[in-house]
Amino acid sequence: MNTQYGTTDFDVAVVGYGPTGLVLSSMLARAGHRVVVFERWPRLYGMPRLTHIDGETARIIQAAGDVDHALRDASPKVVYEWCDADGEVLLPVDWSGESSGFAAHYSMYQPDIESAIDDRNRTYPNLEINQGTTVVGVTQDHDRVALTVRPWSKDRDEQWEAGSADRTVTARYVVGADGANSAVREALGIDRDDLGVDDRWLNIDTECKRPLGARFEVTRQFCDPVQPNMFMPIGKSRQRFEVAVRPTDDLDEMATEEFAWRWLRERHDLGPDDLTILRHIVYTFSARTAETWRVGRVFLAGDAAHTMPPYMGQGACSGMRDGITLAWKLDLVLSGRAGESLLDSYEAERRPHVEVIQRCSVELGRVANLKDPVAAAERDAAFRRGDVPPLPPFPTITAGVVEVDECGNPIGLAGTLAPQGNVTVGGQTARFDDVHPWGFQVVSVANPMTVLGPDRLRFLTDQGATVVTIEPGHDHSVIDTDGTYADYFARNGVEAFLARPDFHLFGAGALTDLPRLVDALQQSLQDISAHVGAVA
Repeated sequence: MNTQYGTTDFDVAVVGYGPTGLVLSSMLARAGHRVVVFERWPRLYGMPRLTHIDGETARIIQAAGDVDHALRDASPKVVYEWCDADGEVLLPVDWSGESSGFAAHYSMYQPDIESAIDDRNRTYPNLEINQGTTVVGVTQDHDRVALTVRPWSKDRDEQWEAGSADRTVTARYVVGADGANSAVREALGIDRDDLGVDDRWLNIDTECKRPLGARFEVTRQFCDPVQPNMFMPIGKSRQRFEVAVRPTDDLDEMATEEFAWRWLRERHDLGPDDLTILRHIVYTFSARTAETWRVGRVFLAGDAAHTMPPYMGQGACSGMRDGITLAWKLDLVLSGRAGESLLDSYEAERRPHVEVIQRCSVELGRVANLKDPVAAAERDAAFRRGDVPPLPPFPTITAGVVEVDECGNPIGLAGTLAPQGNVTVGGQTARFDDVHPWGFQVVSVANPMTVLGPDRLRFLTDQGATVVTIEPGHDHSVIDTDGTYADYFARNGVEAFLARPDFHLFGAGALTDLPRLVDALQQSLQDISAHVGAVA
């Protein structure tokens, strides 16, 4: 709870109420801060732009809303198939496994996720949500930001003219999570780097009137040099089809339902008896990154900070990671538990993570969408031989609030994802996060109290940390119901870990390493500048 500031209308103003803004506002409100949201559209979008999340993102949704509602129509996915023009599988991408207490990958329905978090947000008396409201002015000084807002409608010609309905609010911090065409970014005059992606695709979203069969239960990318296309399930009951727009194609024709039905019939033998078209729209992929994600007290997050093609299914996932990362850091600063320099670590952590995913997405798109028939044939032959360079490892946190060595490199497991298993506490069995408060987590194989001492325990308590052991017989013991934690410790050769509120490890090691980890965390929160370094 913020007790330090009372001279502004709000602690944080969030501009934009898509996945990034939903997560950010939810977590800040959960922490007790005064939050206001401004979103120009009058209601939640209600259409599935986002169709894939990973296990880490599911855990973020779990923290921000009712994850079982969010995933009620979701389906775990174990493979993503790259095929040639005729549908022969060239490369099956393994999506199996588990992460963060969930399946590694899901096909899901975005409106369920947004409503699950929005429903939670509506229960917070300290969170004000203004839909149908646009931001038209951003000014700031040394201790506050002022936003000028006014009602917005896509049919209102005079919406950019000042009027009696204008309102000015002040906040300690502002976050622009208002999409690729961010008004906040424009108001700050921030330019963007561009990786040169400018691909247009027709998107056809449908609802299934009947089960379409096993063929449509996986995501398939058709590497067709004549006209690249793909399809993917949207959870259990909907299906997306995408078609590349070629320079010679008639955009007006492709935007018609007649074209959509003709494509579905000719390519997939599907018609109105099989599907209902929910949306068909031509849109453009881009890969652009804001040159800075912070100007004073104003931050950028999600698509306002970075966009990427969809070939790794990580655009919205990256935005939700931004949201929870920025939320816990703002929480600590606003409550006086960390110095303001902690906020410098937001971009230092998130930019390198995003850039790896962004560049991989760009490269995958270039490979999939080769238009030269000779180059495409060579690609297909290489795939069939298994001559495919591996993707780089999925990125971890490599700077900022993680335990590092003298050269600034993460030590051991620092920066990787913490596990989440089912635990039993007081006779209740549930996912770990559902029976413990949001915040830092210390989990160990044996009693951590024997090594931490009163001062470190006081620090952890002040930070709202959860401190537990899977060893029976202690007041702070939990039953490792499904063996997740015992398996994790054994597999990684560690006995304890200290996790951050965004579920990345600050560090891990032997039980006797816990005092060092707690001391290092305390130092990081007091003065992060030595741990951030330059942002590339």
